[in-house]
Amino acid sequence: MGWTGLIDRINEAAANIDVGRKGFAITGKERAGRISYERGITVALSAFKKAQASADPQIIIVAEHAFLSQELQLCNESDKIAYASLKLAIESLDDAFRVLKITENSVFYKIVEESYPRSSKYRVKGFPKDAFHIACSSHRTRLKNNLSAIGVDPIEKSLLEQRRLNLTTAQNSYVKRQKSALE
Repeated sequence: MGWTGLIDRINEAAANIDVGRKGFAITGKERAGRISYERGITVALSAFKKAQASADPQIIIVAEHAFLSQELQLCNESDKIAYASLKLAIESLDDAFRVLKITENSVFYKIVEESYPRSSKYRVKGFPKDAFHIACSSHRTRLKNNLSAIGVDPIEKSLLEQRRLNLTTAQNSYVKRQKSALE
């Protein structure tokens, strides 16, 4: 599956999840809402598993970015906390994309690497703890907080956990990319 297909499936999944959630709240629409919600979760879970199987940090971040962007579009701006959280997560992933691009140029990345302190506090497995690592770590924390929220449906928890796993996979693959850029 290419990027376009992955993004299309994720957008479809997020829309179905949203329709389902809204259907839960309408008398007489609960069953249709549940079906849409479960279909959305199933499609999203499948897409995120395929992204993880690629072990490509860029594909994994594209998938997460697409899902968050769709959630932001469907989010009511009056829900200021959720809206701000989604915007911040998307901005963080945008930063991760920029750093991914930098690692493609090993000469430039070696110069960038020299600007990071040697302290383990600023390193991940010996490599710079740059915007990619920060995005993955902070978003994993966001997903963990969602997982621990009261009332989250068990099938949605499986999706949240898969997305957390994807970020770990992306970060591990990114470390390999950093190592390659610095050799």
